Amino acid sequence: MNIATFLARSARTFPGNPAVSQGESVWITYGDLMRRVAAMAAGFRNALGLIPGDCVALAMGNCPQYVELWYAAWYAGLIAVPMNAKLHPKELEFILQNSGTKVCFASSDLAHPMASLRGDLPLLERVIEVASPDYTALYRAPADIAMSETAPDDVAWLFYTSGTTGQPKGVMITHRNLICMSLAYFAAVDCIAPGDCLLHAAPMSHGSGQYNFPHMLVGANQVIPESGHFDPAEIFQLCRRWSGVTMFAAPTMVHRLVAHARKHTPALDGLKTIVYGGGPMYLQDIKAALETMGPRFAQIYGQGESPMTITALSKFHIGARNHPRYEERLASVGVAQPPVEVRVADAQDLALPAGEIGEILVRGDTVMRGYWRNPDASMETLRNGWLHTGDVGSFDDDGFLTLRDRSKDMIISGGSNIYPREVEEILLRHPAVSEVSVVGRPHAEWGEEVIAFVVVHDGSKVLEQELDTLCLDHIARFKRPKSYRFVPDLPKNNYGKVLKTELRARLSGEADENKNR
Repeated sequence: MNIATFLARSARTFPGNPAVSQGESVWITYGDLMRRVAAMAAGFRNALGLIPGDCVALAMGNCPQYVELWYAAWYAGLIAVPMNAKLHPKELEFILQNSGTKVCFASSDLAHPMASLRGDLPLLERVIEVASPDYTALYRAPADIAMSETAPDDVAWLFYTSGTTGQPKGVMITHRNLICMSLAYFAAVDCIAPGDCLLHAAPMSHGSGQYNFPHMLVGANQVIPESGHFDPAEIFQLCRRWSGVTMFAAPTMVHRLVAHARKHTPALDGLKTIVYGGGPMYLQDIKAALETMGPRFAQIYGQGESPMTITALSKFHIGARNHPRYEERLASVGVAQPPVEVRVADAQDLALPAGEIGEILVRGDTVMRGYWRNPDASMETLRNGWLHTGDVGSFDDDGFLTLRDRSKDMIISGGSNIYPREVEEILLRHPAVSEVSVVGRPHAEWGEEVIAFVVVHDGSKVLEQELDTLCLDHIARFKRPKSYRFVPDLPKNNYGKVLKTELRARLSGEADENKNR
């Protein structure tokens, strides 16, 4: 079943319903969206020469065209490759090269950087700006092809996430994965009615975009802020204009919404649900959110490799204040979602009893097919039939999962994943740097911030500004270390492995000293 069937169903059932809105205005209805998608799909095939299985990349921030490009690609049997608009051009270049993308659609701010990459990417045939005549010509083409018949395990969405080696990997998310994820939303997260809204305040290239599917299935309205990004004042204003509003938010976004609500006491009648995830939500923060904004919250735990679908802490459980273990549950990430089995396992992948800590393993119909053109990484991550998340946690006796740590040392800052090895490899390019280790330090607003411990060669000197410049030349700004610690050596175990736990302890000790001053 092609995921584009979701749009076809709603276009037949709710042709006059708003499908996509920008700010406070309806941008397109379901009936018109279906006609444009079918025409664009024909344009992809006839004018651009794309065939089923080809990749189409999206280099843009949140905008209405995201929705029609997704569904036109799937209607034509293509693979959508949404890219984080905040990435460095060299990072975007890697994704385009690795995916073998033939056509890239870009917003006006990214069209020129993308076009400048074409000389180094022989497979990239076209870069089309979404405001250009070339773009509008696509949806004015005759809709003369039928929806592509896809197999359940055909790839629909190629999601790039960094690995512990620092090399981005393309997660192959299939039509089956997305359909199961969508149905799991209704069973484990929340209900949606026709006419409700999904507000895309978080990047559509990630979790917010993936939640388009259950909303598309029932004829709901997808609202893109006029600004194209997250702004608390704008979010609350849109909740006055629209009703039944749901949004996906990283914990840092929730923190900012709560701060704004406390200061300005906006009307909340239109806001139905905030689904939070993508990073650790501290117990005191969610309690403050509930106190300020009421029982409008649900939590999910997922990964790109099992999109948005591992566990969920529903609005029911978050609202069950009289439960004797309410705070423990509130600090958890909930229970396994219906399409998956979740196991806390030992080093042999055997299930551990409740209360014991181990790696979190997942299997089910939402788990990725594998990594794009990377069979070794696929085999390692999916060994023994389970997705090895790299996260560690424990179950309680009622099946609630609590995350304890991240065994892959990933840093989550502002809801974005940062892998230390990727930053370390860039810093090691400086000729004065001998060794480096990157860790995360807790941050009140962003969740975590990046700190680099640097060892320089004997007699060498390096300025922090030089390292900043090196990072900004190769990786996205949000991955750049916020502070550097120049040290004579790095703590290591008997096998020569850097002890990052000790580095984090040093940072914790610094924080304690600052408090006591």
